[in-house]
Amino acid sequence: MCGAKAGGPDASTIKPGETTIQGQVTRDGEPVTGYVRLLDATGEFTAEVPTSATGQFRFYAAEGTWTVRALVPGATADRTVVAQRGGLAEVAIAV
Repeated sequence: MCGAKAGGPDASTIKPGETTIQGQVTRDGEPVTGYVRLLDATGEFTAEVPTSATGQFRFYAAEGTWTVRALVPGATADRTVVAQRGGLAEVAIAV
């Protein structure tokens, strides 16, 4: 199960009890717009969302190990995250 909401995450919109992966994409400390992909433990594409104007993104996912891939002009970067059931996993991606 995975869903995504476009735009920047707002803590007040986190769904209680949902497994959430969210974060921000930056370059030299400044937000970067682009896309972020969610890949499962086997590297299979699961979902993609655009970042907000402030480089933020959010996914609702099942518990487990995920790869979060930032795709921005001139760069890509991967981060591995372990999401726990009903928890919030924060991911910072510097490209």
